[in-house]
Amino acid sequence: MSTTHEAEHLHDRPHWLCRVCREPWPCAEAKRRLLAEYTEFPSLLKIYLSAHMYDALDDFTAQGESAPLNLYERFISWTRGR
Repeated sequence: MSTTHEAEHLHDRPHWLCRVCREPWPCAEAKRRLLAEYTEFPSLLKIYLSAHMYDALDDFTAQGESAPLNLYERFISWTRGR
């Protein structure tokens, strides 16, 4: 039995980068794990990610900047057809 703890690829607000690999969240590893976790409930995955997408939108625009154009692609589109 292994006692090592694998770090979770979670978001770091307000920049929405992965806390482990520093890629835009959800990073490739977060996507893989989320798909596995929600395999039986893909609609719940989309709801979960939609909530995060709107939180990210709030964080990105809090300083009066324009919203990033790729939020849907980044947070939700990759779940289609899964």
